[in-house]
Amino acid sequence: MRPGRPYKSGMTRLLLLLALALSCRCCPDKCLCTSETVKCQNQGLVKIPPSLPAKTKFLFVTGNRIAQIKDSSFPTRLENLAEMYLSGNEMEGVLAGAFKNLPNLVRLDLSNNTIQNFSESAFPDDNKLQFLNLCRSLNNYTTLDFFVHANLPNLTSLDLSNNDLLFLPDGMFKGLPSLATLNLRNSSLIMFQNVDENETLLALRHLDLRDNHLKDLPAATMTDFGLRLDLRVQLAGNPWRCNCFISDLLAWLKNSTQVVDAGELTCADPEAVRHQPLLQVQQSQLKCSSDMEGVLETSYVFLGLVLALIGVIFLLVLYLNRKGIKRWMYNIRDACRDHMEGYHYRTTTPFRCCIRQRF
Repeated sequence: MRPGRPYKSGMTRLLLLLALALSCRCCPDKCLCTSETVKCQNQGLVKIPPSLPAKTKFLFVTGNRIAQIKDSSFPTRLENLAEMYLSGNEMEGVLAGAFKNLPNLVRLDLSNNTIQNFSESAFPDDNKLQFLNLCRSLNNYTTLDFFVHANLPNLTSLDLSNNDLLFLPDGMFKGLPSLATLNLRNSSLIMFQNVDENETLLALRHLDLRDNHLKDLPAATMTDFGLRLDLRVQLAGNPWRCNCFISDLLAWLKNSTQVVDAGELTCADPEAVRHQPLLQVQQSQLKCSSDMEGVLETSYVFLGLVLALIGVIFLLVLYLNRKGIKRWMYNIRDACRDHMEGYHYRTTTPFRCCIRQRF
Protein backbone atom coordinates (compact mmCIF):
# COMPACT_ATOMS: atom_id res chain seq x y z
CA MET A 1 0.00 0.00 0.00
CA ARG A 2 2.95 2.29 0.50
CA PRO A 3 3.50 2.84 -3.23
CA GLY A 4 -0.04 4.24 -3.40
CA ARG A 5 0.50 6.94 -0.79
CA PRO A 6 2.58 9.25 -3.02
CA TYR A 7 -0.09 8.90 -5.70
CA LYS A 8 -2.86 9.86 -3.30
CA SER A 9 -0.78 12.70 -1.92
CA GLY A 10 -0.12 14.02 -5.42
CA MET A 11 -3.81 13.84 -6.31
CA THR A 12 -4.69 15.70 -3.12
CA ARG A 13 -2.22 18.46 -3.94
CA LEU A 14 -3.55 18.68 -7.51
CA LEU A 15 -7.12 19.00 -6.28
CA LEU A 16 -6.08 21.68 -3.81
CA LEU A 17 -4.28 23.63 -6.52
CA LEU A 18 -7.28 23.27 -8.83
CA ALA A 19 -9.64 24.48 -6.11
CA LEU A 20 -7.33 27.38 -5.35
CA ALA A 21 -7.17 28.33 -9.02
CA LEU A 22 -10.94 28.21 -9.34
CA SER A 23 -11.42 30.32 -6.23
CA CYS A 24 -8.88 32.93 -7.34
CA ARG A 25 -9.94 32.92 -11.01
CA CYS A 26 -7.41 33.92 -13.63
CA CYS A 27 -7.26 37.20 -15.49
CA PRO A 28 -10.09 37.38 -18.08
CA ASP A 29 -9.37 37.37 -21.77
CA LYS A 30 -8.64 40.82 -23.33
CA CYS A 31 -7.89 42.25 -19.88
CA LEU A 32 -4.79 43.29 -17.98
CA CYS A 33 -4.53 42.34 -14.33
CA THR A 34 -2.29 43.36 -11.46
CA SER A 35 -2.57 42.48 -7.80
CA GLU A 36 -5.93 44.22 -7.18
CA THR A 37 -6.71 45.92 -10.50
CA VAL A 38 -8.38 44.61 -13.65
CA LYS A 39 -8.43 46.71 -16.85
CA CYS A 40 -10.54 45.72 -19.87
CA GLN A 41 -10.44 48.91 -21.91
CA ASN A 42 -11.34 49.54 -25.57
CA GLN A 43 -11.64 45.85 -26.40
CA GLY A 44 -15.08 45.84 -28.04
CA LEU A 45 -16.59 43.83 -25.19
CA VAL A 46 -20.38 43.43 -25.18
CA LYS A 47 -20.64 42.25 -21.59
CA ILE A 48 -18.70 42.28 -18.34
CA PRO A 49 -16.00 39.56 -18.31
CA PRO A 50 -17.64 36.63 -16.48
CA SER A 51 -14.68 35.43 -14.40
CA LEU A 52 -13.06 38.25 -12.47
CA PRO A 53 -10.41 37.52 -9.86
CA ALA A 54 -11.92 37.36 -6.38
CA LYS A 55 -9.38 39.84 -5.01
CA THR A 56 -10.28 42.54 -7.56
CA LYS A 57 -10.58 45.93 -5.88
CA PHE A 58 -10.44 48.28 -8.90
CA LEU A 59 -12.24 47.38 -12.14
CA PHE A 60 -11.95 49.37 -15.40
CA VAL A 61 -14.25 48.26 -18.23
CA THR A 62 -14.34 51.41 -20.37
CA GLY A 63 -14.69 52.21 -24.06
CA ASN A 64 -16.55 49.02 -24.97
CA ARG A 65 -20.08 48.27 -26.22
CA ILE A 66 -21.87 46.97 -23.14
CA ALA A 67 -25.51 47.86 -23.75
CA GLN A 68 -26.77 47.00 -20.28
CA ILE A 69 -25.82 45.81 -16.82
CA LYS A 70 -28.11 43.18 -15.28
CA ASP A 71 -28.21 40.70 -12.43
CA SER A 72 -26.16 38.16 -14.39
CA SER A 73 -23.37 40.63 -15.20
CA PHE A 74 -21.64 39.77 -11.92
CA PRO A 75 -22.59 36.12 -11.28
CA THR A 76 -20.22 35.66 -8.34
CA ARG A 77 -19.89 37.79 -5.24
CA LEU A 78 -16.92 40.18 -5.29
CA GLU A 79 -16.40 41.21 -1.69
CA ASN A 80 -13.29 43.31 -2.36
CA LEU A 81 -14.52 45.35 -5.32
CA ALA A 82 -14.60 48.98 -4.18
CA GLU A 83 -14.27 51.07 -7.36
CA MET A 84 -15.74 50.34 -10.78
CA TYR A 85 -15.41 52.44 -13.95
CA LEU A 86 -17.84 51.71 -16.80
CA SER A 87 -17.69 54.95 -18.80
CA GLY A 88 -18.01 55.16 -22.59
CA ASN A 89 -19.81 51.85 -23.14
CA GLU A 90 -22.89 53.10 -25.05
CA MET A 91 -24.85 51.74 -22.11
CA GLU A 92 -28.63 52.16 -22.22
CA GLY A 93 -29.89 50.19 -19.23
CA VAL A 94 -28.96 49.44 -15.62
CA LEU A 95 -31.42 46.73 -14.63
CA ALA A 96 -32.66 45.32 -11.34
CA GLY A 97 -30.07 43.47 -9.27
CA ALA A 98 -27.20 44.69 -11.43
CA PHE A 99 -24.90 45.30 -8.43
CA LYS A 100 -26.35 42.84 -5.93
CA ASN A 101 -23.07 40.87 -5.76
CA LEU A 102 -20.96 43.98 -5.13
CA PRO A 103 -21.71 44.67 -1.45
CA ASN A 104 -18.69 46.92 -0.84
CA LEU A 105 -18.81 49.04 -3.98
CA VAL A 106 -17.95 52.62 -2.97
CA ARG A 107 -17.29 54.43 -6.27
CA LEU A 108 -19.18 53.91 -9.55
CA ASP A 109 -18.44 55.76 -12.80
CA LEU A 110 -21.15 55.47 -15.47
CA SER A 111 -20.24 58.63 -17.35
CA ASN A 112 -20.41 59.07 -21.13
CA ASN A 113 -23.21 56.59 -21.71
CA THR A 114 -26.81 56.90 -22.97
CA ILE A 115 -28.75 55.50 -20.03
CA GLN A 116 -32.51 55.43 -20.58
CA ASN A 117 -33.51 52.93 -17.92
CA PHE A 118 -32.05 52.89 -14.41
CA SER A 119 -33.80 50.47 -12.06
CA GLU A 120 -34.43 51.65 -8.51
CA SER A 121 -33.43 48.17 -7.30
CA ALA A 122 -30.10 48.06 -9.14
CA PHE A 123 -28.24 48.38 -5.82
CA PRO A 124 -28.68 46.12 -2.80
CA ASP A 125 -30.44 47.57 0.25
CA ASP A 126 -27.23 47.47 2.28
CA ASN A 127 -25.09 49.14 -0.39
CA LYS A 128 -22.13 51.31 0.59
CA LEU A 129 -21.99 53.49 -2.53
CA GLN A 130 -20.50 56.95 -1.84
CA PHE A 131 -19.56 58.36 -5.27
CA LEU A 132 -21.75 58.14 -8.37
CA ASN A 133 -20.75 59.74 -11.69
CA LEU A 134 -23.48 60.10 -14.34
CA CYS A 135 -21.85 62.89 -16.34
CA ARG A 136 -23.01 62.89 -20.00
CA SER A 137 -25.14 59.80 -19.47
CA LEU A 138 -28.77 60.91 -19.24
CA ASN A 139 -30.86 62.01 -22.22
CA ASN A 140 -33.63 63.63 -20.17
CA TYR A 141 -34.90 64.18 -16.66
CA THR A 142 -37.16 61.08 -16.65
CA THR A 143 -34.17 58.88 -15.84
CA LEU A 144 -33.85 60.81 -12.58
CA ASP A 145 -36.97 59.05 -11.30
CA PHE A 146 -34.50 56.39 -10.19
CA PHE A 147 -33.43 58.68 -7.35
CA VAL A 148 -36.99 59.24 -6.14
CA HIS A 149 -37.28 55.60 -5.04
CA ALA A 150 -33.63 54.57 -4.70
CA ASN A 151 -32.03 53.94 -1.33
CA LEU A 152 -28.49 55.35 -1.29
CA PRO A 153 -27.95 56.33 2.37
CA ASN A 154 -24.17 56.62 2.07
CA LEU A 155 -23.94 58.58 -1.19
CA THR A 156 -21.90 61.75 -0.59
CA SER A 157 -21.06 62.86 -4.15
CA LEU A 158 -23.35 62.90 -7.22
CA ASP A 159 -22.26 64.16 -10.65
CA LEU A 160 -25.14 64.93 -13.03
CA SER A 161 -23.28 67.47 -15.13
CA ASN A 162 -23.53 67.83 -18.92
CA ASN A 163 -26.99 66.25 -19.23
CA ASP A 164 -30.20 67.55 -20.83
CA LEU A 165 -32.28 67.59 -17.66
CA LEU A 166 -34.31 70.85 -17.94
CA PHE A 167 -35.54 70.44 -14.36
CA LEU A 168 -35.39 68.05 -11.41
CA PRO A 169 -38.28 65.80 -10.34
CA ASP A 170 -39.89 66.38 -6.96
CA GLY A 171 -38.49 64.35 -4.10
CA MET A 172 -35.42 63.09 -5.94
CA PHE A 173 -33.16 63.72 -2.95
CA LYS A 174 -35.21 62.10 -0.21
CA GLY A 175 -33.18 58.89 -0.46
CA LEU A 176 -29.83 60.73 -0.32
CA PRO A 177 -29.48 61.92 3.29
CA SER A 178 -25.65 62.01 3.18
CA LEU A 179 -25.26 63.91 -0.09
CA ALA A 180 -22.59 66.61 0.34
CA THR A 181 -21.57 67.42 -3.26
CA LEU A 182 -24.03 67.87 -6.13
CA ASN A 183 -22.75 68.77 -9.60
CA LEU A 184 -25.43 70.02 -12.01
CA ARG A 185 -23.18 72.06 -14.26
CA ASN A 186 -24.25 72.47 -17.90
CA SER A 187 -27.38 70.37 -17.48
CA SER A 188 -29.78 72.68 -19.37
CA LEU A 189 -31.71 73.52 -16.20
CA ILE A 190 -34.30 76.23 -16.76
CA MET A 191 -35.31 76.36 -13.10
CA PHE A 192 -34.01 75.32 -9.71
CA GLN A 193 -36.82 75.46 -7.20
CA ASN A 194 -36.91 74.52 -3.57
CA VAL A 195 -36.33 70.80 -4.09
CA ASP A 196 -35.56 70.19 -0.42
CA GLU A 197 -39.06 70.45 0.98
CA ASN A 198 -38.53 67.66 3.50
CA GLU A 199 -35.11 68.89 4.65
CA THR A 200 -33.29 65.88 3.24
CA LEU A 201 -30.20 67.73 1.99
CA LEU A 202 -28.94 68.77 5.38
CA ALA A 203 -25.46 67.48 4.56
CA LEU A 204 -25.12 69.41 1.28
CA ARG A 205 -21.93 71.51 1.17
CA HIS A 206 -21.17 72.07 -2.53
CA LEU A 207 -23.73 72.83 -5.26
CA ASP A 208 -22.61 73.54 -8.83
CA LEU A 209 -25.25 75.22 -11.02
CA ARG A 210 -22.93 76.85 -13.54
CA ASP A 211 -23.62 77.08 -17.29
CA ASN A 212 -27.35 76.32 -17.18
CA HIS A 213 -30.33 78.37 -18.42
CA LEU A 214 -31.28 79.96 -15.11
CA LYS A 215 -32.64 83.51 -15.36
CA ASP A 216 -33.65 83.91 -11.73
CA LEU A 217 -33.82 82.05 -8.42
CA PRO A 218 -37.08 81.73 -6.46
CA ALA A 219 -37.10 83.43 -3.06
CA ALA A 220 -37.82 80.08 -1.36
CA THR A 221 -34.64 78.61 -2.85
CA MET A 222 -32.49 81.48 -1.58
CA THR A 223 -34.08 81.14 1.85
CA ASP A 224 -33.30 77.43 1.83
CA PHE A 225 -29.68 78.15 0.87
CA GLY A 226 -29.42 80.70 3.66
CA LEU A 227 -30.37 78.11 6.28
CA ARG A 228 -27.27 76.08 5.35
CA LEU A 229 -24.41 78.26 6.42
CA ASP A 230 -21.78 75.75 5.23
CA LEU A 231 -23.26 75.48 1.74
CA ARG A 232 -21.24 76.92 -1.16
CA VAL A 233 -22.97 77.55 -4.49
CA GLN A 234 -21.61 78.26 -8.00
CA LEU A 235 -23.91 80.17 -10.38
CA ALA A 236 -21.71 81.66 -13.13
CA GLY A 237 -22.50 81.16 -16.80
CA ASN A 238 -26.28 81.54 -16.51
CA PRO A 239 -28.27 84.10 -18.60
CA TRP A 240 -29.53 86.24 -15.71
CA ARG A 241 -32.43 88.54 -16.58
CA CYS A 242 -31.71 91.79 -14.79
CA ASN A 243 -35.15 93.32 -14.40
CA CYS A 244 -37.23 94.23 -11.37
CA PHE A 245 -37.91 90.57 -10.55
CA ILE A 246 -34.25 89.88 -9.78
CA SER A 247 -34.06 92.37 -6.91
CA ASP A 248 -34.16 89.64 -4.25
CA LEU A 249 -31.34 87.71 -5.91
CA LEU A 250 -29.21 90.84 -6.18
CA ALA A 251 -29.76 91.69 -2.50
CA TRP A 252 -28.90 88.12 -1.49
CA LEU A 253 -25.69 88.14 -3.53
CA LYS A 254 -24.57 91.39 -1.93
CA ASN A 255 -25.29 90.21 1.62
CA SER A 256 -24.20 86.57 1.44
CA THR A 257 -20.87 84.82 1.01
CA GLN A 258 -22.37 81.50 -0.09
CA VAL A 259 -22.05 82.16 -3.84
CA VAL A 260 -18.31 81.70 -4.37
CA ASP A 261 -18.35 83.04 -7.95
CA ALA A 262 -20.73 85.96 -7.36
CA GLY A 263 -18.30 88.35 -9.07
CA GLU A 264 -18.56 86.35 -12.32
CA LEU A 265 -22.34 86.63 -12.68
CA THR A 266 -23.39 88.90 -15.56
CA CYS A 267 -26.66 90.13 -17.02
CA ALA A 268 -27.89 88.63 -20.29
CA ASP A 269 -30.75 91.10 -20.80
CA PRO A 270 -32.16 93.72 -21.12
CA GLU A 271 -29.75 95.27 -23.59
CA ALA A 272 -29.06 98.30 -21.39
CA VAL A 273 -27.21 96.15 -18.82
CA ARG A 274 -26.10 93.24 -21.01
CA HIS A 275 -22.69 91.78 -20.02
CA GLN A 276 -22.63 94.01 -16.94
CA PRO A 277 -21.55 92.26 -13.70
CA LEU A 278 -24.61 91.58 -11.61
CA LEU A 279 -23.03 92.96 -8.46
CA GLN A 280 -22.47 96.30 -10.20
CA VAL A 281 -26.10 96.71 -11.24
CA GLN A 282 -27.97 99.35 -9.25
CA GLN A 283 -31.52 98.90 -8.07
CA SER A 284 -32.55 101.87 -10.22
CA GLN A 285 -31.47 99.92 -13.32
CA LEU A 286 -33.74 96.98 -12.55
CA LYS A 287 -36.80 98.07 -14.49
CA CYS A 288 -39.66 96.12 -15.95
CA SER A 289 -41.35 98.91 -17.92
CA SER A 290 -38.64 98.97 -20.57
CA ASP A 291 -38.88 95.23 -20.82
CA MET A 292 -42.63 95.47 -21.39
CA GLU A 293 -42.12 98.16 -23.99
CA GLY A 294 -39.68 95.90 -25.76
CA VAL A 295 -42.17 93.04 -25.61
CA LEU A 296 -44.96 95.27 -26.94
CA GLU A 297 -42.74 96.60 -29.71
CA THR A 298 -41.83 93.07 -30.70
CA SER A 299 -45.51 92.12 -30.61
CA TYR A 300 -46.48 95.03 -32.87
CA VAL A 301 -43.78 94.13 -35.36
CA PHE A 302 -44.90 90.52 -35.36
CA LEU A 303 -48.55 91.55 -35.80
CA GLY A 304 -47.60 93.80 -38.73
CA LEU A 305 -45.72 90.95 -40.39
CA VAL A 306 -48.69 88.61 -39.93
CA LEU A 307 -51.14 91.14 -41.42
CA ALA A 308 -48.80 91.80 -44.34
CA LEU A 309 -48.52 88.08 -44.97
CA ILE A 310 -52.30 87.72 -44.91
CA GLY A 311 -52.61 90.59 -47.39
CA VAL A 312 -50.09 89.02 -49.75
CA ILE A 313 -51.88 85.68 -49.58
CA PHE A 314 -55.23 87.38 -50.25
CA LEU A 315 -53.89 89.20 -53.30
CA LEU A 316 -52.28 85.99 -54.53
CA VAL A 317 -55.60 84.16 -54.24
CA LEU A 318 -57.34 86.94 -56.15
CA TYR A 319 -54.74 86.82 -58.90
CA LEU A 320 -54.89 83.06 -59.28
CA ASN A 321 -58.69 83.13 -59.46
CA ARG A 322 -59.04 86.29 -61.53
CA LYS A 323 -60.96 84.57 -64.35
CA GLY A 324 -63.40 82.92 -62.00
CA ILE A 325 -63.89 86.14 -60.07
CA LYS A 326 -64.49 88.03 -63.32
CA ARG A 327 -67.08 85.46 -64.40
CA TRP A 328 -68.69 85.64 -60.96
CA MET A 329 -68.93 89.43 -61.19
CA TYR A 330 -70.55 89.18 -64.67
CA ASN A 331 -73.12 86.73 -63.31
CA ILE A 332 -73.94 89.09 -60.46
CA ARG A 333 -74.29 91.98 -62.93
CA ASP A 334 -76.64 89.98 -65.15
CA ALA A 335 -78.67 88.85 -62.18
CA CYS A 336 -79.00 92.42 -60.95
CA ARG A 337 -80.00 93.58 -64.43
CA ASP A 338 -82.70 90.91 -64.69
CA HIS A 339 -83.95 91.78 -61.27
CA MET A 340 -84.14 95.48 -62.06
CA GLU A 341 -85.95 94.83 -65.36
CA GLY A 342 -88.47 92.65 -63.56
CA TYR A 343 -88.97 95.28 -60.92
CA HIS A 344 -89.42 97.95 -63.57
CA TYR A 345 -92.00 95.83 -65.35
CA ARG A 346 -94.04 95.20 -62.18
CA THR A 347 -94.12 98.89 -61.25
CA THR A 348 -94.99 100.25 -64.70
CA THR A 349 -97.67 97.70 -65.73
CA PRO A 350 -100.41 98.84 -63.20
CA PHE A 351 -99.84 102.41 -64.21
CA ARG A 352 -100.37 101.56 -67.87
CA CYS A 353 -103.54 99.64 -67.05
CA CYS A 354 -104.98 102.61 -65.15
CA ILE A 355 -104.39 104.86 -68.12
CA ARG A 356 -106.18 102.49 -70.49
CA GLN A 357 -109.21 102.28 -68.17
CA ARG A 358 -109.56 106.08 -68.09
CA PHE A 359 -109.52 106.32 -71.77
